[in-house]
Amino acid sequence: MALAGTRVVEFAGLAPGPFAGLILADNGASVIRIDRTVSPHGKPVNNDILSRGKRSISVNTKTQSGRNIVLRLLEQADVLIDPYRPGVLEKMGFGPDVFLGERGLNKRLIYARIVGFPRGGPHQHMAGHDINYLALSGVLSMLPGKGGKPGFPLNLLADFAGGGMMCANGILMALLDRVRTGHGQVVDADMVSGARYVSSFPLIHKAFPTERIFTSPPGKNILDGGAPFYDVYECAEGGHMSLGCLEPQFFAVFITTFNRALPKSFKEEWVPGPHEQFDLEKWPRLREYIRKGFLSQTREFWSDLFHGTDACAVAVLHPDEASQFDRDFSLVPSPTPILSRFKSRPRETPTQSIVLPMGEHTEEILTELGYDGWQISELAIEETINTLHGRAKL
Repeated sequence: MALAGTRVVEFAGLAPGPFAGLILADNGASVIRIDRTVSPHGKPVNNDILSRGKRSISVNTKTQSGRNIVLRLLEQADVLIDPYRPGVLEKMGFGPDVFLGERGLNKRLIYARIVGFPRGGPHQHMAGHDINYLALSGVLSMLPGKGGKPGFPLNLLADFAGGGMMCANGILMALLDRVRTGHGQVVDADMVSGARYVSSFPLIHKAFPTERIFTSPPGKNILDGGAPFYDVYECAEGGHMSLGCLEPQFFAVFITTFNRALPKSFKEEWVPGPHEQFDLEKWPRLREYIRKGFLSQTREFWSDLFHGTDACAVAVLHPDEASQFDRDFSLVPSPTPILSRFKSRPRETPTQSIVLPMGEHTEEILTELGYDGWQISELAIEETINTLHGRAKL
């Protein structure tokens, strides 16, 4: 696999950091997640579902012996993923200078830091989530919603696209640069800037206005539901169809096929044709015509009708349906893109193995680091580590 032999240490965090680690693990990197320890009477709980292909070591970094374990891990690592607010790892004794400074312990380390608000900015020490980062990026204000307020697309744009994926992209660039220079470096990612970058197309159009592309209020532009030929429509008996026939030749295929398929009981005084697509005065009437038309038949009817055509009309699938429509799909998404020289698409992961128990590989990893059975037992007794079975096996 493309990243085979690459050693990654991921400090346990929320979605963006684990997603960056997942991308690396899915492509062959050896990813070790550092989890916290719990008291002997506590129950280690981890809800991170982005754990595929990773291993977990549970370490108490408040003890010197715990910090020594982490330092030994990082001395041998290629990549560190820091998901915390600015300064947290520095206070723990694992700041960039420890590894990349003049007397650094690992000058080849790629030190990847991912935060929500930009470092050095006025919000850098504040708590936040995807919706907050999206708000400061300027992108949220452009997303159509209901009642005049912006809507938001789950936590996809800032957390995962602008956060985890951008961080992984920076790591890959730094690894390539290390091949050339032999040196590691710090990769800084923040979700506000990342959300802006993945939204370059609408933001640039907004800054330099062109024909009806993000120049009108949200919900009034061609690509945000303002155009009747780029929207989602309800069908008979529930279900929806997506329509995206922007280009005139595609709209012509859609409207011609659509008109012919309407039942005889569907009667409208006005029947739109291909040449009326960009007649803005007729858009309200065109939208109502398409809306009523889709309601005349089921989603399955329209999906079958437009299948194999250039009408740009396909069914809106639920997650379980989407996992069945392509033989390469599954309930758990597989990594993409596919590289022709490497196998990088694991088959469906059983549900029970999605979540990685905290400390599942503690003893295994410590053994790899050179700790013997007695040392591991002592670390467990002094509560520097947790093992999956509660105590180390000698």
